[in-house]
Amino acid sequence: MKKRVLAVVLTVMTAMSVMACGDSASEGISAHGFESIPDGAHPDDLGQSQQEEESVEEEKEAYVLPDDMYYSELTGEPISKEIEDQRPVAIMVDNDQRALPHFGISDCDVMYELMNSTANNRITRLMCLFKDWGSIEKVGSIRSIRPTNILLGQEWDAVLCHDGGPFYIDPYMGRYPYHFSGTFSRVKNGKPTEFTEFCLSGDLDKNFSNSSYSRNYDDRKQSGDHFQFAPYQGEEVTLDDAVNSVDAANISLPFHNTSSQLKYNPDTNTYDYYEFGSVCKDGGNDKTVTFKNVLIQDCTFTQYDEHGYLIYNCIAEVQPGYYCTNGKAIPITWSKTSEGGITKYYDGNGKEITLNPGKTYITLIPSDTWDSVTLN
Repeated sequence: MKKRVLAVVLTVMTAMSVMACGDSASEGISAHGFESIPDGAHPDDLGQSQQEEESVEEEKEAYVLPDDMYYSELTGEPISKEIEDQRPVAIMVDNDQRALPHFGISDCDVMYELMNSTANNRITRLMCLFKDWGSIEKVGSIRSIRPTNILLGQEWDAVLCHDGGPFYIDPYMGRYPYHFSGTFSRVKNGKPTEFTEFCLSGDLDKNFSNSSYSRNYDDRKQSGDHFQFAPYQGEEVTLDDAVNSVDAANISLPFHNTSSQLKYNPDTNTYDYYEFGSVCKDGGNDKTVTFKNVLIQDCTFTQYDEHGYLIYNCIAEVQPGYYCTNGKAIPITWSKTSEGGITKYYDGNGKEITLNPGKTYITLIPSDTWDSVTLN
């Protein structure tokens, strides 16, 4: 009797197994859980088909640039094609603690921080570049310019916006005369006069209208791109596997007046700018001033007089530096071959580096304090 029951059970189980195999085959899955191969198909053909499907899927996810936009030469990000030929402006912004908060600098595309004088504990000043300057509502406060700013702003064919400067700027202005000086708005903010000049909405349009300067790039524009960017919304530059890559979540710069720092924010994958012990917030919109790329240059300087006026020796070749992005850094070299020449940045193999699309912070560190730059 037990044998008959066992036989019946085995028969039922066998039938169920056959049915299961039949169902699996119809669904393309074998009884062992592997994908079945259709009659006449080769396993390699199936793999190729899967790869083609994945490739098509990747192509669908690639960013498609709208017809009315182009990739900005300052950020590598899409902006209106209507301003493609429009030259940028470079606005000098005071970095004295009494001038805080800064207005409008969270919207700039590129920001330079340079030692402005050897006096006052080597106080720094900011130079902020804007491509879409027509959208400016308020930037400042505006202060005077230095020869180095002229040499760097000239790289971008930018119109320089400032409030005068020492007579040391005269020969450089003679060779690059594109600037608006002292022609902006005064804002009553309860501060001394030197902290009350701002570029307000409409100021630049008025300045261009009252000048002979072209709003668009002119013959002085350098050939080629200033930066080499990775594809927008494509694979990012991480530096994780780069030669001599080091951690750079925290960057401390030897600007002792401002205690300037850049700290990597993993929530935004950008570097937040800190000065005077606090994160820098834009007084106009309360946004954190933050950057995707950080370029740090080792640069000697020449002091003009006992008042601390100086010029960085930024026309030089194969000088040390760092490129930082996404919490990592690599040693680089930089070169600028003439007053109007574009500063180029190279990796250890002499290949021009690729930046991630986004805003960029650039600083020139005096060589006598270069060893005090810390990355960790």
